[in-house]
Amino acid sequence: MQTTSPFIRREISDVEPWAETCGQIRPLLEENDQAAAEVHHLEITDARLHYHERTDEVYYILGGKGRMTLDDSEIEVHEGVVVYVPRGMKHRAWGDLKVLVVCIPPGVLHDVHEV
Repeated sequence: MQTTSPFIRREISDVEPWAETCGQIRPLLEENDQAAAEVHHLEITDARLHYHERTDEVYYILGGKGRMTLDDSEIEVHEGVVVYVPRGMKHRAWGDLKVLVVCIPPGVLHDVHEV
C-alpha cells in the first residue's frame, strides 16, 4: 500500500515558468499531484483565443489590468476581479496581468483547443 501526503505545499519560486497558450505559466498544483483541481500562476500579455471541452476555469486577477474576451463579450479585468469561464467558452486575456487560475477538473493542459 502506498502512503500519500495529506497536503501539498509548493512555493511559486520553486516552479520554473514556461510558455503556453495564455503566456508564462507556473503550475502550482498540476494533474500529477492528484488533487481535486489544478492551480496555475499565469503572467499574461496576449493569450491566444481558445476553449476547453472538459475543464472549467476560475481566474483571479492578482495584479495588473487588461481585458478578456469571453465568447462574444469583452470585459475589463484588474486586480481583485474573479472571472468564471465555463467549459466550452472561447476566451483569451491580454494586457499586463498576473493571474491565479483554478482548473476543475485536473487535466486542463491536455484540454486546450486554440481557435
